[in-house]
Amino acid sequence: MATKSATWAYRDRFHESFGRTYFRRFADCLVSSVGVGTYLGDATDEADAAYHDALVEALESGINVVDTAVNYRHQRSERVVGEAIRDSDIDRNAVMVSTKGGFVPFDGERPADASAYVESEFLDSGVVDREDLVMGNCLSPDFLDWSLDRSLSNLGFDSIDLYYVHNPEAQLAQFDRETVYEKLEDAFVRLEERAEAGDIDHYGVATWEAFRVPPDHDKYLSLPEVVSRARNASDRAGTTATHFRAVQLPFNVHMADAFTLEAHEGADGKQSALWFASEAGLDVFTSASLLQGDLTNPTEIPEAVDSRLAGDTAAQRALNFARSAPGVTSALVGMGSPEHVAENVGAGTFSPMGADAFDSVFQ
Repeated sequence: MATKSATWAYRDRFHESFGRTYFRRFADCLVSSVGVGTYLGDATDEADAAYHDALVEALESGINVVDTAVNYRHQRSERVVGEAIRDSDIDRNAVMVSTKGGFVPFDGERPADASAYVESEFLDSGVVDREDLVMGNCLSPDFLDWSLDRSLSNLGFDSIDLYYVHNPEAQLAQFDRETVYEKLEDAFVRLEERAEAGDIDHYGVATWEAFRVPPDHDKYLSLPEVVSRARNASDRAGTTATHFRAVQLPFNVHMADAFTLEAHEGADGKQSALWFASEAGLDVFTSASLLQGDLTNPTEIPEAVDSRLAGDTAAQRALNFARSAPGVTSALVGMGSPEHVAENVGAGTFSPMGADAFDSVFQ
């Protein structure tokens, strides 16, 4: 598990190479504001090898945030993350690792008959109740237990720093919003229990649409309500304070809704997801920071925005846009090969925009 002493030592090893705000606080740790995402890529041995080498290089170059999920690349991403950390010269306790549970995963490769596989491995076995499964997504506490145990095994870890409930808005395709909140609260109770047992340090929610769409959208979830449900879960589990710590959501030049859309009720009225999270003390990790690679093309960044961003390449400027948003702890970016690492790490040598400058982009 990431510790204060190990992450601060990691910062001391690399801080002279980066800007002043490159390392940021996550709980009592220090983490890099550029992180490695492991979603993209084929489920092949060749892709595993490329990911392994990229992860080792990233860890040894100043990135100590790694994000994955049990279903990414059919469990291969988690397995290669664990291997890369063990093969690097970086202490496991210096790395903040997050993973996710909520989607039924395949194992190593996509089966020829996916429906039959899910039926036999998850439904017939009792791991998942049929009525809880929506578009491959399940939030039941027992399934999250299974998923967390599998993630610990895949990674080869005794504990995970940050565990996300993965895309709970998928459940809205079948259940009303109140029912989904209730499902989330039950899931959070189990995660509070797993945190007390030492299996995870913190938990959160990773979303695609839920927190960046208007309240009348069919995939909307209220971030204040989710926080309230986490507090209820802490009370029900008997923990002294909630272990709910973070949210993950898409954020980039073309998907800035989490900053621009005031869809969440704060103390003084409607707020954007980023402002609410910041004031609630939640860490935000951004996915799709390069929009699956599209923003490596300079023509994809509006000139009026691009001119305000620091960086030698379009990818670096796009990463610095995500890193500049108020409340963002780390911008995640896929690094499926070693060739991507140096450019992405290099974004951290430039200072992001200040809050006022960032706000002025949208005025």
